[in-house]
Amino acid sequence: MAEKRDNPYGAFNFLVSLEDANDPEAKLVGGFSDVSGLGRELNYADYRNGNERLNTPRKVANTFKQEDVTLKRGLVGSVKIFQWLKEVSQDGRYLPKQVTIKLLDEARKEVATFRLLNAQPKKWVGPTLAAKGGGEVAMEELHLVHEGITYE
Repeated sequence: MAEKRDNPYGAFNFLVSLEDANDPEAKLVGGFSDVSGLGRELNYADYRNGNERLNTPRKVANTFKQEDVTLKRGLVGSVKIFQWLKEVSQDGRYLPKQVTIKLLDEARKEVATFRLLNAQPKKWVGPTLAAKGGGEVAMEELHLVHEGITYE
């Protein structure tokens, strides 16, 4: 895992896998180029006793919100992600996945692991196609909601 060092790790070496919560053998592995939205936001309530000397309320943590996570990759021949989206959206099935994102150091040794619990597809965005001959890569995006994130 992570070692104490002065230089921060680069954001360009990582692995992503989407594992079926009910069938760990059925993995969706993709060569994703971007992962964004790893975050959590806390909400606070104002609280003040009637007999407090200071005229300002205390901040008491209560609920928190998980950020949606976005995965981007070049469009490839596999349609597994699109099938998963269809099964959830059109067929109404509950098919959560455990998403694991492993950050690697320069020697490709694992230094941090982020896990999204019970991730489900929220949105899929297909590639922007343009016949201008620029040589861009056809990219797809998968937006995920989840019920928690762990960091190891």
